[in-house]
Amino acid sequence: MAVLDFLFLIIIILLPFWYFSKNRKQRRRIIEALEKFKGDPWYPILGTAWSQVFVRKEDLFDQMYNRPEKYGPIYRSWVGSEPLIHLTKAKHAEILLKSSVNIKKGKNYEFVRSFLGDGLITGHGEQWQRHRKLITPAFHFKILDGFQDIFSEKSQMLVEELQPLADGKFFDIYSHITHCALDIICETAMGVKINAMQCFDSEYIKAIYRIAEIILYRWFRPWLHSDFIFKHSPVGKEHDKLIRIVHDFVESVIEDRKKELENSKGITEVSEEDRLLGKKKKMAFLDLLLLQNVGKNELSDKEIREEVDTFMFAGHDTTTSSVCWTLFSLGNYPEIQEKIHEEIDSIFHGEDRPFTPDDVAKLQYTERVIKETLRLYAVVPYILRYLVEDIELEGVTIPAGVTVAIHITNLHKDPEQFPDPHRFDPDRFLPENVSKRNPYSHIPFSAGPRNCLGQKFASRSAKTMVASILRKYKVKSQVKPSEMKYFGTMLLKPQGGLRISLEPRV
Repeated sequence: MAVLDFLFLIIIILLPFWYFSKNRKQRRRIIEALEKFKGDPWYPILGTAWSQVFVRKEDLFDQMYNRPEKYGPIYRSWVGSEPLIHLTKAKHAEILLKSSVNIKKGKNYEFVRSFLGDGLITGHGEQWQRHRKLITPAFHFKILDGFQDIFSEKSQMLVEELQPLADGKFFDIYSHITHCALDIICETAMGVKINAMQCFDSEYIKAIYRIAEIILYRWFRPWLHSDFIFKHSPVGKEHDKLIRIVHDFVESVIEDRKKELENSKGITEVSEEDRLLGKKKKMAFLDLLLLQNVGKNELSDKEIREEVDTFMFAGHDTTTSSVCWTLFSLGNYPEIQEKIHEEIDSIFHGEDRPFTPDDVAKLQYTERVIKETLRLYAVVPYILRYLVEDIELEGVTIPAGVTVAIHITNLHKDPEQFPDPHRFDPDRFLPENVSKRNPYSHIPFSAGPRNCLGQKFASRSAKTMVASILRKYKVKSQVKPSEMKYFGTMLLKPQGGLRISLEPRV
């Protein structure tokens, strides 16, 4: 026994040395690989993030966007001790995005885990695969058809809200689009009407916005990456308070919806097809998850809340940005705007009725305009993946443990894929032109096995909002594309808002 105890003691003593020796070897591999690429000078503690820490928020996007000109299509950086490789070409992004193994999000997504838990944005591994399989039916095209009434109703409310402003004078439309998108996402996600277009002081909505600001603030301050330090900092305490507000609201909604479903007669008689397609009545995303869970208990209440939080967080702001940038583009290109007016008129022939799913499907030119807008103004400027398996880029092995950042903004403006890349041309997305490009050259909703599950939802809601506004108004932009300044935060946003003018169509 004494011999076994002695051997056990030796193992306990040697284990830490083995662990740190192994990590040191892996760390050396990472450093050697990254040093084969150019990048900013490295400094202790901050790494290369010193420039992000001290740069003005107004200059951050330009700094990030212009780095490839200085360092090439692949470059490296260090955020504190975290190694990153940056990609700006479709052929390099394809290597990573088509992988079924390297699907883990970058470590910065850990900063939203306290908010979103292990939902589809932040989760990985078997749980993520299980959730993805369970939730995919909730985005069936017939479910989206059922949401069209909400898309149309809220868009029409937006058109009416904008009527007093349609006098040819410039104003910032961003908040108006935001409130409409919030009304759409809350009703489709949770079945709750928050009336954001009439009431601007929702504690829940303000909490979501502030959480997003804190996440970005934390990412560029390596000393706040430690959960312990962050939790005890003033901004960390504010973050925790906001998280409680958001979670309490969604949990109360889930509880109410569960009671409604339990009290509904005949819920046990709902067929599998009805559960899948929500035929019993117009159902929110939350209702579909709850119904799908009846008698199966495949998702806990906590997991359902995480997916609703994810849908809300990912859905409303991206839709807002898509619509706003499309209006900005149309306000600068009246000849393209006129083609959308003609397309809308060819569908309605003067009839004053809501948009139906068939109407939205016919908006082919409008869809190409939105795609070209999302090429030039990528709503999500970059996405990150954490390597769990080595990959090879330009003959260099990038080891597991490195985070890879794909710069969608740069990738979308690659002249090899899009000649004269700053020219606005919706015909780039005619089928015959799309077929000539790398399939990973246009990825506003990411691509591969981890692409955005809600992209068709986002496309339909954005098309309905844009077409509803263009059906009634002519749009002009106060700022030209060459004059626009951006905030390159988690989403691409305009500095100083997005100022347009509206005039009624004659």
